[in-house]
Amino acid sequence: DRDTQMLRVRNHMDFTALEDGVEIRYALECDGVCRERGVLPAFSAEPGQTEAVALRVTAPERGKTFIKLYYYQKRETALIPAGYLLGEEEIPLRTVDDRNQDALRWLESSGKSLSPVKTEETETWVQLKGEGFQYRYDKRTGLFSSITCGEEEYLERPMELNIWRAPTDNDMYSKREWKRARYDRVKARAYTTQVFRKGDAAEIRSSMCLAAAALQPVMAVETVWTIEPDGGICAELSVKKNGEFPMLPRFGLRLFLTRKLDWVSYYGMGPYESYRDKHWASGHGRYEGSVVDMHEDYIRPQENGSHMDCDYVVLSGAGMNLAAVAEQPFIFNVSPYTQEELEEKQHNYELEPSGSTILCLDYAQNGIGSNSCGPGLGKKYRFDEEEFTFRLKLVPF
Repeated sequence: DRDTQMLRVRNHMDFTALEDGVEIRYALECDGVCRERGVLPAFSAEPGQTEAVALRVTAPERGKTFIKLYYYQKRETALIPAGYLLGEEEIPLRTVDDRNQDALRWLESSGKSLSPVKTEETETWVQLKGEGFQYRYDKRTGLFSSITCGEEEYLERPMELNIWRAPTDNDMYSKREWKRARYDRVKARAYTTQVFRKGDAAEIRSSMCLAAAALQPVMAVETVWTIEPDGGICAELSVKKNGEFPMLPRFGLRLFLTRKLDWVSYYGMGPYESYRDKHWASGHGRYEGSVVDMHEDYIRPQENGSHMDCDYVVLSGAGMNLAAVAEQPFIFNVSPYTQEELEEKQHNYELEPSGSTILCLDYAQNGIGSNSCGPGLGKKYRFDEEEFTFRLKLVPF
């Protein structure tokens, strides 16, 4: 309770009073930075009882803030040593401005006085140039085929719209429907593209679809790309899915980046992989690691390594950087392996790296649980929205 600064704690143990069994430590984190830490004052809660204890913390006015609680074994037993971490949880704490302030800085333009973005068009592409960057937009797909910042090319293959994932063991029945819908074979196609001037920025609007050969489109997509004078690329993808198709495995962008971008830092749920129905082991915070280490090495290769509820992710290496940021939390996955490679191989030792750093930026992804050995995926974990808008900003620097 923010007003009274009282924390209500329930003891679910059957025979042990809380003060005899557990020490509770806390940390106050804002935008992934620890502001305060300590140990809760001693108090008693008998088995099955709930008690209140004062937790005096100074909450910041702005930022995404959590109180994190850590439960440690107080006394040594035959099975558990003293000081063993039994579990942890986090409680969101409201502030005047709950937005991640680091993400907010990425979302805002640099504020520098820069030259307007220059555009050049042909029948098949739009070239965009500014101070220190040059991009090429493919009118046939409605996506970027080249992102150059300084003298470095970031994309090794054209950008893709992505609704497929390497099926998990639990997808054994769902993938039959997905394969029948040819979700693994869809391609983006743009019907019309228009270029506008928006102050010093350039705006590209495309009407497009996502479809597999010989089938009706899975979805219609209206895209608005705004290229800012400082090189920021703002995307707004408004989607209307065909209701005749089954629930989607995912929806987002897939970028084949240069493998020089081999280090990842992000704010979201980590450090373990997290999905909408599989994230209790993770917590919100700042995390970092190598692209190779972000891969979860399952014995049978499959979808892995996703991180949900992210405010931003930054890939770095060799003096190059690429940030992805959004006002609404998004999902990302980064890997040296393609989803096609993960699906094709039967054993982890057979996997061959793609030679690129593959970044997936998703609006949503279907849950991991299924009826492979139990009930079907719960409705709140299914990705079956038929209309949605995905907004995201890319910042190469």
